[in-house]
Amino acid sequence: MRVTGGKVKGYRLKVPRGSLVRPTTDMVRQALFSILVGIANDLSQVLDLYAGSGALGIEALSRGAEWVDFVEREPRCCAVIKENLKKTGFSDKAHVYCCTVMKALTFLKNKYDIILMDAPYSDQSSVNLLRQLAVSSIINTDSLVAVSHSHRLPLSDSYNGLRLIREQRYGDTCVSIYHKEEKS
Repeated sequence: MRVTGGKVKGYRLKVPRGSLVRPTTDMVRQALFSILVGIANDLSQVLDLYAGSGALGIEALSRGAEWVDFVEREPRCCAVIKENLKKTGFSDKAHVYCCTVMKALTFLKNKYDIILMDAPYSDQSSVNLLRQLAVSSIINTDSLVAVSHSHRLPLSDSYNGLRLIREQRYGDTCVSIYHKEEKS
């Protein structure tokens, strides 16, 4: 698996052995970031939930993000993310939280421009997480939430003020991008 664009384009990233993660393919990452660059007001503060190998967050750093917080519950994956950050030279632009996503939401304080969610396909908590994110203090009206999910798990057009603005399918993977609606 390689970084598909930006400053460290072509760098090979380490992936944890076994079935701990289902890495987002290079093609899907490249397509996702092409979409985000075209519609995001800002890419400087990024949150990578269910980070796995850290590929999505490292892709964001390579493409100009100033800071990425990674959240991953598996210690082996956290170690791989730190190794990948060191290899790409981004260790000073990131923090890895080795805990569950739900726990991280209780203490994260940044306002994020982009929130990347790539939960395991067997995890059905994406809907509840989207509802929580919509009303949390880490999201504002310029924030985008990009969710990678199985096309067999369709998501709604709206969650508590997060509105679907774009959806693309790549084989079994579907990418849904939500934007926070302004309160009227």
